[in-house]
Amino acid sequence: MLKDITLGQYFPGDTLIHNLDPRTKLIFTVTYIAALFICKDFVSYSLILIFLATIIYISRIGLKAIFRGMKPLIIIIVLSAFINLFFSQGEPIAEFWIFKITAEGIKRSIFMILRIFMLIAGTFLLTYTTSPMSLTDGMELLLNPLKKIKVPVHEFAMMMSIALRFIPTLIEETDKIMSAQKARGADFDTGNLLQKARAMLPLLIPLFISAFRRADELAIAMESRCYHGGEGRTRMKRLVMARRDYLALTVGFCLLAAVITLRYFGL
Repeated sequence: MLKDITLGQYFPGDTLIHNLDPRTKLIFTVTYIAALFICKDFVSYSLILIFLATIIYISRIGLKAIFRGMKPLIIIIVLSAFINLFFSQGEPIAEFWIFKITAEGIKRSIFMILRIFMLIAGTFLLTYTTSPMSLTDGMELLLNPLKKIKVPVHEFAMMMSIALRFIPTLIEETDKIMSAQKARGADFDTGNLLQKARAMLPLLIPLFISAFRRADELAIAMESRCYHGGEGRTRMKRLVMARRDYLALTVGFCLLAAVITLRYFGL
């Protein structure tokens, strides 16, 4: 299960999506999420689903990688669908004890599953097609105006980049610790949910020690290279917006406008 967590991983490629400016992809992702939360009917969700499928096809990431990354979140998706299915208002179609199924509940449950799936897939595509360094540079440039009010933009962007970069590393470390403890007789697979949670407790101490050790090594490496933050720092590769970036942003804003039109004007 741990190996299925792919958040923070970067899949190198030479597709149109990979070659977009990271600022474009960040703005595009925010626009996509806004459009997703504005949706309220099947037409809007179908439009975004077709749009997402097109982006996945162009990026050549593959549905297998996206679905594999969603495996650890199945419980959240099922729980959200369950709550919306059995606890929505409306005329009951079927009823059992405190549970009732309504037409509105079925509709909201389907919409919730679609929304979570498309939300996760869209954000995964951002990290799958953008290297952590490019993501840091793009985020820093977008947040540059906040420097005027003394917001530590560079430090914030660097922390986000390091956090994304270390997610796969910590997952790999956790898997190694679990394998080592299984070889010594530890059992993580049997028992109920509470027993499995208790069995995971011995993992925390070595995992925290490993995380602190890696953080200390990273700090020493940055200091030895005379790293001192964003002031006066130059970049080897300067980010430049190309025609494809403006076209992608136009498509994103058109998608948002279409969803808003469908919601508020019912066209």
